[in-house]
Amino acid sequence: MEQEALALAGEVDFSFWALFFRATLIVKLVMIGLIVASFYSWAIIVTKFIQFRKARAEARAFDEAFWSGEPLDELFEQIGPNPDGASERVFAAGMLEWHRSHRADGGLIAGATSRIDRSMDVAIAKEGEKLNSRLGFLATTAATAPFVGLFGTVFGIMNAFIEIAAQQNTTLAVVAPGIAEALLATGLGLLAAIPALVFYNKLTTDSDAIIAGWESFADEFATILSRQLDG
Repeated sequence: MEQEALALAGEVDFSFWALFFRATLIVKLVMIGLIVASFYSWAIIVTKFIQFRKARAEARAFDEAFWSGEPLDELFEQIGPNPDGASERVFAAGMLEWHRSHRADGGLIAGATSRIDRSMDVAIAKEGEKLNSRLGFLATTAATAPFVGLFGTVFGIMNAFIEIAAQQNTTLAVVAPGIAEALLATGLGLLAAIPALVFYNKLTTDSDAIIAGWESFADEFATILSRQLDG
């Protein structure tokens, strides 16, 4: 009897697609949701790696131009008021406020330094929002995907026991497919959550480092302008 049960269980298809198509509607919806979340998470991860690499390369190029000794007004004329790079936009925000702070007679309006600082802070905040956009989805996926998968598992096991009770048969051929389908949901939940968690932490750290670089530049630039004001 036991050998017959094992033989019947061995004939059951346990491939991913077979387990998916045998699952109940709710478990299928859970699996589909987790697969979509996983693919979208990977799309965000790849996009952010490209975006961060571009931001770091642009920052290095701008630092070289900024510290090359070229006059700031000439550098500003080259990049214009609406440049493409994030570091250049922070610089442009400070230079625009610097020019606006001059009166017609060439003198400076009071409070120029604080306005320049605020302008660059606003520019950094905007660039930081772009840099961190969609990272929240990775955090949400990392936090919720295991529980969504567990919900699918619980629901799948419940239906497996209902089927066992209906057939009044506890052989492996009856028990194994339902349990495997249910556990697949947990596996998909972990498959979505683990990369999302790892790369969320990685990308958040990288983002903080890039933003810190912009803030350091803004402080250095403000110091340069302050020297000119004092002079």
